[in-house]
Amino acid sequence: MFVMYAYVIYLVLSIAITVWVARTLHDNGRLFLIDAFHGQEALADSVNKLLVVGFYLINLGWMVGSLRTSEALNDPRVTIEFLADKIGTVLFVLGVMHFFNLYLFNRFRRRALDELPFAEPPVRPTGTLTRG
Repeated sequence: MFVMYAYVIYLVLSIAITVWVARTLHDNGRLFLIDAFHGQEALADSVNKLLVVGFYLINLGWMVGSLRTSEALNDPRVTIEFLADKIGTVLFVLGVMHFFNLYLFNRFRRRALDELPFAEPPVRPTGTLTRG
């Protein structure tokens, strides 16, 4: 009896959480990507949009693919436990994806920074300081 309600609640909550996380990552990840791509804003914005599309596809695919149960959801307690398990899994997958993306882009950024030539100091030293 509660199966259909559980599926609807699961989808509504999971989609809402996914949209919120994707928007947050898109808005706040822009500066990180611009830095990773050495100020190339057009490239960073393009990659940011592609990441959001991939994020949606993976997460929505995961949610729809896991939208089945063999449990008999005959009372509210079992239904809430089912929802907690399903939504907890979605949150876990979102978190793992987020940290994996951060790891990859940090490695990419660090490698790009290592390849930059050393810059001259902004002002050449004119002398030394002595302790008075």
